[in-house]
Amino acid sequence: MADIKPFCCIRPAGDRAARIAALPYDVYSRKEAKEEVEREPLSFLRIDRPETQFADSVDMYDEKVYQKAHDMLWEMVAQGDFVKDSRACYYIYELTMQGRVQDGLVACASIDDYLNGVIKKHENTREDKEQDRIRHVDVCNAQTGPIFLAYRAGEAAGVRDIVKCAKQGEALYDFTSGDGIRHRVFCIDGEAEIAAIREAFGKMKQIYIADGHHRAASAVKVGLLRRQRHPDYTGTEEFNYFLSVLFPDDQLKILDYNRVVKDLNGLSPEGFLGKVKEIFDVELMGAAGHGAAGMAGAEPETAEERQGPETAGEGQGAENYRPRHKGEFSMLLGNRWYLCRIREADKSGDPVKGLDVSILQDKLLGPVLGIGDPRVDARIDFVGGIRGLAELKRRVDTDCAVAFAMYPTSIGELFAVADAGLLMPPKSTWFEPKLRSGLFIHCLE
Repeated sequence: MADIKPFCCIRPAGDRAARIAALPYDVYSRKEAKEEVEREPLSFLRIDRPETQFADSVDMYDEKVYQKAHDMLWEMVAQGDFVKDSRACYYIYELTMQGRVQDGLVACASIDDYLNGVIKKHENTREDKEQDRIRHVDVCNAQTGPIFLAYRAGEAAGVRDIVKCAKQGEALYDFTSGDGIRHRVFCIDGEAEIAAIREAFGKMKQIYIADGHHRAASAVKVGLLRRQRHPDYTGTEEFNYFLSVLFPDDQLKILDYNRVVKDLNGLSPEGFLGKVKEIFDVELMGAAGHGAAGMAGAEPETAEERQGPETAGEGQGAENYRPRHKGEFSMLLGNRWYLCRIREADKSGDPVKGLDVSILQDKLLGPVLGIGDPRVDARIDFVGGIRGLAELKRRVDTDCAVAFAMYPTSIGELFAVADAGLLMPPKSTWFEPKLRSGLFIHCLE
């Protein structure tokens, strides 16, 4: 059963939250991170990416870089940029994106639940990425980026009512970030409400990592290191828990995670299209850039269908074609969009093999384009749905030969894969909006 506990949060002083809150550390390159910190000196990104405080010649994994993160964090606490609540509470983290609201419960999850499978994962992690966050958390003595967890809404009896009631009170924070996302935070500190929430989650047999697999794995390993250093631990110490935000599944939206490939593996465009037609049912949708009308099974991308803010010049709705159903994807080859439908014989009831991204990989990207392992092959790149389909067109116009627009993986598919103890292919899900770092900090002591 899930152990989801309240904690004494370190959080921004009220008037500084909007400036401190930052997108996750791993969405930036080193150059982008430095530019963002220069733009906003209070951004928590300078702590999550402390190499921004050094010349580019300094190794970002140098011990002095992690020590700098520690020093900046606790200097900000000492000078009043952050406050620490004196009693353990739960918090509500409400995010609103294009009118869609999702309410996360900010709490601490048990590392034992991660180890024993109550908290389920659906992705592999890389050792090098884990090591970076292990060192960051251990040296800072704090978890600074929350893990995005999901649970079945129907299993959390009473939690939604408590959240709704708490949101009638005054928000600790209420601001809109530069990407148009509204962020509101509320505190749940009543003894009865805290007990009810903990009891509700205590009845759950499983909770799922939606996003943040590397942060979760790293937090757990830091906890295990602390247990080794303190063999007399009782299990109640803060290092036995990791910072999380838990959302009900019926409020979540997964965006498409699309693929672009840099070459056609020696094939001509005509030859490649012929191979695609041997595998999928293919329908020409229209010439990109000419405002062609959509045909059966797909439709032009409209402002209503786009997921998130669009870049300038992306208003040519009829140029781009989204798949409308599971079992199909759109392909941009040269200057033409095609709708590709997966044939019945190639569909599978297996939770992983039946994913659209798996079928594309197993039937086309691997055998035809030679993308054996998409995790390491430099010829393939992945484009989150937040970028819009115009980004696929831009890539094909500049550095790629073909693009594939996927139908989003569902939260139900994610749960099915995790419940089966299996792993999704890389880059199968893209959640929006992204949780901000720096709003909630969990000290390990």
